[in-house]
Amino acid sequence: AFRRTQRSPLPPPLTPAAAAAARLTHGRGSRRPATPMASTAAEPQVECQPCEPEINKGAGGASSSASAAAAAANDAVSNMEEMPTVAIVIGMAGSGKTSLMQRINAYRHAMDKPPYIINLDPAVTNLPYDANVDIRDTVNYKNVMKEYNLGPNGGILTASNLFATRFDQVVGLCEKRAKDVDYIMVDTPGQIEIFTWSASGAIITESFASTFPTCVLFVVDTPRAQNPQSFMSNMLQAVSILYKTRLPLIIVFNKIDVVRHETMMGWMEDFDKFHAVVDENPTFASDLSRSLSLVLDEFYKNLRVCGVSAMTGEGMEELFDTIARARKEYIAEYLPELREKKAARAAEDEQRRIASLKQLQKDMREG
Repeated sequence: AFRRTQRSPLPPPLTPAAAAAARLTHGRGSRRPATPMASTAAEPQVECQPCEPEINKGAGGASSSASAAAAAANDAVSNMEEMPTVAIVIGMAGSGKTSLMQRINAYRHAMDKPPYIINLDPAVTNLPYDANVDIRDTVNYKNVMKEYNLGPNGGILTASNLFATRFDQVVGLCEKRAKDVDYIMVDTPGQIEIFTWSASGAIITESFASTFPTCVLFVVDTPRAQNPQSFMSNMLQAVSILYKTRLPLIIVFNKIDVVRHETMMGWMEDFDKFHAVVDENPTFASDLSRSLSLVLDEFYKNLRVCGVSAMTGEGMEELFDTIARARKEYIAEYLPELREKKAARAAEDEQRRIASLKQLQKDMREG
């Protein structure tokens, strides 16, 4: 999936006179080529003329340049509405993420619209689907464990960090296929904390979110969530993921062919129903769950929920309808915030550039 890029040949070294002229004319940080000088006798006549007009622009010049940079940033982000939707699948171990990915792949293939699939789990032995990009093709999980003397979780974390250093190439591959696919599905490691709270997880999530409309699918093991404490643990994980990624979140109750998810949805809609179940077995944990349900009641109101079965395929249409609504939320809420951040960053860069030019002029005059 990755190809080694060929470096451009290095230019010949400058003569001492040309290097001095370059420092005087453009400063150390400039990348513009300097005009070689015939002799050092002409060095005292060098003035910072090219920089003078830019400095004299003052605040007005900085404002216009920042506006141009902001407009360019907006143009770069505006085409996101034509980009495919990225769905990052996260869930606890055993919740059925990989099985759900297989079902999604089969469902989209049946519609003759296959998704672009990315596997980020380096420790998986067999994948029930063909991934377009597979971390195992780049990083050998077992070799990482041996080389760095790590355990299973440490090996997964290190392998993910190594893969994140090349993730710009993955985004580039996705951009090349943007016109051919509607969805980019991302399968993550079973150890949820490794992806959610690691540096590599943040890099991967932000890379996708800055290039494509992105949402997060939090997969819940419905049979296990019948227990009120397990249900509350899943909801707390969902809250942490929502505020960590700051992306549209969809809670996907999996395995509804075994246990229906309507009961859990009732708990989310009416905390009195949840309290009635918790009070059947009063313990410290149940008291904590009862208190947390009151705190999370407001969180539930703005949450998207759907039920699916990776085994039978039930709920696939509802799942993609929910993803479409999450995409609209991304464009309506996340995208304007992204534009503001890009414009603010461009303005800060322009202000720093102007300040550096002024400092350069001051140093040259004092020298």
